[in-house]
Amino acid sequence: MFVRFAFAAVVLLISFAPPVAAQTPAAPSAGVPFTAVQGDKFKLRWYDAKDLDVEGRGYADVKEYYDRLPAKAEGVVRDAVWGLSRSSSGMCVWFDADTPSISVRWTLRSPSLALPHMAATGASGVDLYGKAADGTWRWIAVGKPTGPENNAPLASTLAAGMRTYRVYLPLYNGVTSVQIGLPADAQIARTKDATLGKKPIVFYGTSIMQGACASRTGMAQSSIVGRRLGAPVINLGFSGNGKMEPEVARLLAELDPAVYVLDALPNCDAKEVAERTEPLVRALREAHPNTPIVLVEDRTYGDSYWNPSRLERNVTSRKEYKAAYQRLLKAGVSGLTYVEGNQLLREDGEDTVDGSHPTDLGFMRYADVLAPIIKPLLK
Repeated sequence: MFVRFAFAAVVLLISFAPPVAAQTPAAPSAGVPFTAVQGDKFKLRWYDAKDLDVEGRGYADVKEYYDRLPAKAEGVVRDAVWGLSRSSSGMCVWFDADTPSISVRWTLRSPSLALPHMAATGASGVDLYGKAADGTWRWIAVGKPTGPENNAPLASTLAAGMRTYRVYLPLYNGVTSVQIGLPADAQIARTKDATLGKKPIVFYGTSIMQGACASRTGMAQSSIVGRRLGAPVINLGFSGNGKMEPEVARLLAELDPAVYVLDALPNCDAKEVAERTEPLVRALREAHPNTPIVLVEDRTYGDSYWNPSRLERNVTSRKEYKAAYQRLLKAGVSGLTYVEGNQLLREDGEDTVDGSHPTDLGFMRYADVLAPIIKPLLK
């Protein structure tokens, strides 16, 4: 079930220093509690993201708020999957505000900010978007991480007017705290945007699905698709560990999405694809008889033109995936859509970091293919 955090009027916010709210006039903040911090050089009030709206949380019974799997998954899924589920991939904080400036404070789980092939801004940063008058989402600013504790002024000269914003959280790091900072006289409220009332698109897959190697956190393919379609998303990509295992299938089946998108082939060899595709689909179909399921082949390796072994990996995995899909259809399993992988990236080879993981260009190309396929399924 897609979770929206319900605000309780008795929420207690903890500040990093003694609160000095009495020294500052009350802000017209539509009931959203804030923390005032003595000596804050930006003279801001800080609003805990938990008191706003956080998209991308699929489970309520989590060990910690920004985890992507429920607490009961620990010790059930492999340790690698559990560890990766502590990353905040795909999550974003929504709020409506009339403010000239927006800052974000976030505390990271890991001091490791970047990967050898992925920028710190994508792995551990934050990304601010605003909803324009025409209904499209426009990028505003990126928050660059500098360590476990981060405080980044993202915008300082925003035009007046109440509008909707969202802040995307780290793709390859976890967060323990996220706060939005606004001037004391700015207005902020939980968003009225109807998107968050819809059922989400659940994306399951590998490092590519988790967001490697987007340069900014809002550039993961699932997030691009979500913005284009006006749909909330849940990102359950697990780097190197999207292997269609039965224990993960059971957890996926507990969700109630508008659409499932399965993109796990990059982490599975042909034998695993042959063994695990049908049980995964059947587990989802048993729990959700009418929910569309999209089966996405693996992208073609960017260097496969020069490396026949890489192309062979694509060919063998796709052969078994297509065969499993056809067996499912023959058995009467309905509501399946099949997406061939050779269209996800381009033959020019210019859209990956390392032949495997897309750049921002690659993720835009992914979204160009997937968004039109998913859109009619949302109806």
